[in-house]
Amino acid sequence: MKHIQWFPGHMTKAMRMMEQSVPLADGIIYVLDARCPASSFNPKLLKMSGSKPVLYVFNKGDLADERADNLLRLIGENAVKINAVNSSSRREIISAINALVADKRRKSLEKGYSKVFRFMVVGVPNTGKSTVINLLAGARRTVTGDKAGVTRGKQWIRLDGFELLDTPGTMPPAFENQTFARRLAFVGSINDDILDLDDVALELLDELYQKYPKRLQERYGITGGSKLEMLDCVCARRGFVLRGGEYDYERGERAVIDDFRKGRLGRITLDSSADMSGLKF
Repeated sequence: MKHIQWFPGHMTKAMRMMEQSVPLADGIIYVLDARCPASSFNPKLLKMSGSKPVLYVFNKGDLADERADNLLRLIGENAVKINAVNSSSRREIISAINALVADKRRKSLEKGYSKVFRFMVVGVPNTGKSTVINLLAGARRTVTGDKAGVTRGKQWIRLDGFELLDTPGTMPPAFENQTFARRLAFVGSINDDILDLDDVALELLDELYQKYPKRLQERYGITGGSKLEMLDCVCARRGFVLRGGEYDYERGERAVIDDFRKGRLGRITLDSSADMSGLKF
């Protein structure tokens, strides 16, 4: 697969804006994709937060399996797994946010005033930052979408008892770990328009076969073979055949990517504890 690099110009501007906003925040809510929390962790964002308390939110938990729970425990008590499109997750994340600033709230009350705490919501594109905010707000307050890089501006969202700053999704300036970059491409955090989807689909099939071979067998009839042979199985099973009997690889590739992103292959977690071990949360 070709080397992946994606850091459009607006991200530089976004990073500057976020750096200016950090002093205004009492804490950071770091939204990660539960399917690949290590891959969706941008050290630059954490470094920016300095000594501010951080809550790690594993979003899209409905698409991840029990391996994500194991990765969650590696971070510790300041981490929660949710599904931001499910209202039942609201109470859990609010409880975690309140716990993050419990000591500061207690001290402010002892001094005779009630402080409104501010949190900056950060993460790489398409992890669901805006959806998390909408969940907390109980209404659609921000622009959301399934395309990487939807949020561009600075938005403070006032809620009961605290405020949230929705920020644009921001990648590291360079992908030092191309395995992480590939997984971000798989989940849609990198703009599809700059990717070779042939490579993305073939690499996705390869990684899924290594970790979830039964899923591929059940969905596509794949029992092994090269990456291209696995794609042949996808096209044969789905009937993606052109005139003359040749397989329609483009439709097959898009089907694999779409099936994975929408959970049709079941609950999947791509990252492992080894991936998490080299990161400082």
